[in-house]
Amino acid sequence: MPIPMPMHQVKYTVFAEQPFFVDIYYRDTDPPNWADYSHNPYLFSPKVEAQVGPAQQWVLDVTLANPDQWAMVTATSGPSDETPNIHCVLAVDGVVVSTDAGPKGALCSIRSW
Repeated sequence: MPIPMPMHQVKYTVFAEQPFFVDIYYRDTDPPNWADYSHNPYLFSPKVEAQVGPAQQWVLDVTLANPDQWAMVTATSGPSDETPNIHCVLAVDGVVVSTDAGPKGALCSIRSW
């Protein structure tokens, strides 16, 4: 019988330097394997639209067995000409492991692929 993997608390945070609606994709479940994920990555990467800003963060707590492989959050301003300066933060078990920022989007992940 396989030994169950310990579960990890993952926190995703997205905000922008000016108020803006962003598209956010995130991983809230471990795909069963790479083949299933690569066949349909959007099945394992839900999308939300959220208004964020300097004082309005989008925050989501999830539980993953293998965050080194699957933890990910990305946010984008889409086709707009505006540059809201989007930021993301990824924390695992209370430790920030990835941050990113960009004028129109950000990607936080610790995967090696």
